[in-house]
Amino acid sequence: MGAHVSRNDFEWVHTEEPHASRRKIILEKYPEIKKLYGYDPNFKWVVTGMVFAQFVMLPLVPYMSWPMVIIVAYCFGGVINHSLMLAIHEIAHSLAFGHNRPLHNKLFGFFANLPIGIPISISFKKYHLEHHRYQGDEKIDVDLPTLVEAKLFCTTGGKLVWLFLQPFFYSLRPLVVRPKPPSPMEVINLILQIMFDMLVVKFFGGKALGYLLIGSLLAMGIHPVAGHFISEHYMFKKGFETYSYYGPLNWITFNVGYHNEHHDFPAVPGSRLPEVKRIAPEFYDNLPHHDSWSSVLWDFVTDPDIGPYARIKRKNQGLDS
Repeated sequence: MGAHVSRNDFEWVHTEEPHASRRKIILEKYPEIKKLYGYDPNFKWVVTGMVFAQFVMLPLVPYMSWPMVIIVAYCFGGVINHSLMLAIHEIAHSLAFGHNRPLHNKLFGFFANLPIGIPISISFKKYHLEHHRYQGDEKIDVDLPTLVEAKLFCTTGGKLVWLFLQPFFYSLRPLVVRPKPPSPMEVINLILQIMFDMLVVKFFGGKALGYLLIGSLLAMGIHPVAGHFISEHYMFKKGFETYSYYGPLNWITFNVGYHNEHHDFPAVPGSRLPEVKRIAPEFYDNLPHHDSWSSVLWDFVTDPDIGPYARIKRKNQGLDS
């Protein structure tokens, strides 16, 4: 299975997550950044265009062979579905219609969720906001790999398998590590998604639904756009726990690559995150960053210094959400 990773434990620290304190310092020097807060009025139209692009594909898919369905799902549909997942990330921060219209955000999240094939919109938010508030907390931050994952996938081949299985770990880990009872909105999300999936099968056949689901799964595993899962918080340089990516794939992922900027200012929509870096360059230019998500995936698999253990963790302080 290749070289064994050199780490045998996570990187434990006793400091607080860095973003709240850096946000305070930056705002003291550049209070004008607060003008970037709020929602992007163009966001809803971009997302709507992505959803309808997938709708247009549905009547075409039944005429494709299964190998062609997989290729198209990987190269086209999966990219759109991954972008829609990152749209749901934006919606989780109330950046579709603003914090004063929570129902609008939730309903739009249901809509953006449809082509993905599985209901994630509401459940993602209740865990993701904790990731921001308690970054690295051993019990609360479900973005952290479990000890079982780190021990099982600790070789070059093991890390490659782990990347292929990442959609399942990313989706199921919260249910194991920090289970929460489903909310009424999650039930509605589930019902609407099942109804949509059934309509896709009824009118366009199982191959069309397969196209949507396969695209979602493939684009979360060994795929260039999935590089952000690794690039964001895996410790490529000792002592640094969040990394930005400044490459061209930001254009189709709502600038999620500007991840230091996002964690510093989660109230700023993705379209304005480059402006944060422009206003306060001295806070970001000297931080280690990535320029290629494909290279991130390659380095993760081949570098024995990196693996599921390469995450900064903090002891739980008894805090709860």
